[in-house]
Amino acid sequence: MDNISMTEYEDIPVWDLPENGTCEDSVDMSLMLHYSLIPSVIFILILSFLEKRKHRNKIDDNVKCLHNRFAFVVPLDLIGAFNDRWTYGFAIGAIANTIILLFDQQFLPAGVPSWAKGLGLLAGALEVGLSYFPIFACLNADNKVIGPLIGFFYTLFWLAVTLADIVICPHETEKREFEKIVSHWPSILCMLFLLCRFVHIFIFRKKPEGVYKDKNTMLPKHQADHIKRLLRKPIEKHKTWFARRIYNWDPCFKFPNRIIGTAVLSLFCLYIFVFAEYNAFKLILHALNYLHQLFLKTHTGISLEDIIKKIQGIWFFTTVFSCLITASYVFHILACYRNQLKSLWAGNKMFLPMKFHKPTSSRCIIAIARYSSWQVAYILWGYSIMHLVQILVGTIFVLLVVYPIEIGIFWDMLKDLLITWFAPFAVVFILVTLQTRLAAIFFLQDKISDEDEQKPLALNNRKAFQNFNYFFFFYNVIVGFGSCLSRLMRSLVIGSWLIARIDRTILPPGFEGRDSGYNTWIGMLYVDHYHSNPVLSGFCHVLFTTRVEKEPSEFVPITNLKEHQTSVRAKTRWFLFYTLIRNPSIIKYRKQFQRTGADAHFIG
Repeated sequence: MDNISMTEYEDIPVWDLPENGTCEDSVDMSLMLHYSLIPSVIFILILSFLEKRKHRNKIDDNVKCLHNRFAFVVPLDLIGAFNDRWTYGFAIGAIANTIILLFDQQFLPAGVPSWAKGLGLLAGALEVGLSYFPIFACLNADNKVIGPLIGFFYTLFWLAVTLADIVICPHETEKREFEKIVSHWPSILCMLFLLCRFVHIFIFRKKPEGVYKDKNTMLPKHQADHIKRLLRKPIEKHKTWFARRIYNWDPCFKFPNRIIGTAVLSLFCLYIFVFAEYNAFKLILHALNYLHQLFLKTHTGISLEDIIKKIQGIWFFTTVFSCLITASYVFHILACYRNQLKSLWAGNKMFLPMKFHKPTSSRCIIAIARYSSWQVAYILWGYSIMHLVQILVGTIFVLLVVYPIEIGIFWDMLKDLLITWFAPFAVVFILVTLQTRLAAIFFLQDKISDEDEQKPLALNNRKAFQNFNYFFFFYNVIVGFGSCLSRLMRSLVIGSWLIARIDRTILPPGFEGRDSGYNTWIGMLYVDHYHSNPVLSGFCHVLFTTRVEKEPSEFVPITNLKEHQTSVRAKTRWFLFYTLIRNPSIIKYRKQFQRTGADAHFIG
């Protein structure tokens, strides 16, 4: 190293840099993750001890001091939870960097054979989940004293470890300066927000208001407002341009915690992934610069400087464009979730393929567990594939347009392309369009009414049409090859753009069942439809508030009819109706039925 000058050092490729450019004293995050399991298990046991089970078990009879203690601790309610949505969203965002490491298989145990990598990845994922379990469990804990304290100190521990890792080693190599600061600041902000949230919960010690009407109801306030709106006459309101074209905010609809957390995690993971891609691109540029300097030293006369600048421009514009499109997909999926869920509430399943009108219950339940993770994976893969396609298109544009303009051969090349390629395509397009026009003018009968938009599908001039069909048969064989290639290219482009859209299938009709991502989306919609339907929740709310009052002394069983002043005739009619519904075969023996049937026979 001492014999290498600074100029020669810059010429060395990044893979030949000496190792002292790397931080060797940084915090080993994998080791800290292993050690964090010890306090995590202790905190989980404490939270489990604070929770009480609703029903007694045999162990409670054997160990008298338990008093129904050690219940299940729920870290996050993924079904029908609407309270503290953004808190859970930022809690999930705090582990975005760890999620990216899971995708990169950083937590795969060493020495795992190839056939057991699936089990190894499962073990690593379970370890990560157990390590961050106390943060979510403390947010959802009923004990508003011990829970916030444990959550505060455990989050503070991870924040201190992350900051120590960044301060000791802000960048891994000299070519990737301040990488950890740029990639970890979203997680740090989320952890700071969680610290403030735990302090708020500890001070006020109450659940957020405005989510439920009171503590004895299972009907959220926004769902109650939705039912009231259904019972009122609809009022037409003037919508703004933003509401008509982009998004129309609905005060009677709230996204559950799962959807908000998935959106936040998708955006954070997209940011971290793009930054990692940027670091990889810098390595490629450094390698190209090194090759450029080698060509200069060997006096070959070949310069890569212009090519490197064009590659930089292509990568910059395609990255910005791909990021904007992928981020817009995240928000568009939210809008599709609301619209499709409302359609299911209204009983409208026209937007679903026929085979999804009655999905399998087991697949719907497992879709809830898959959706958030799969949505993040689809977003990252969708961005990667879309970015790759855009880079390819941008490279073709530079080679066919930008570079010929710079060297002054663009017009000559354009003339050759027009004569060689575009002219035949233009003639084919004109002939294909002409076939449609001829069919509309000569081979269809006239309109039945002047008000009809188009001619009826009734053939005219049959002999002329048969000759037309015969001669164009040979030509359409040639056109069919081009049409097939066009169909293939459009499918590739549209499919690459819609990979991240888990809310719609990219497979043709009849093959939607093969799209596992779309199956997960449909299953998740059905679970939310059945478990958070406002009308069904309102019905259960009426039953709950009618049967159970605030004080046990006010409880009145529905079956105790003696205390209520009810009409004997009304009760008799109700029992008669119930009996006839359960036994429809005895209806024909009723006198009214026999009298009505005799009259009808007499009239006949």
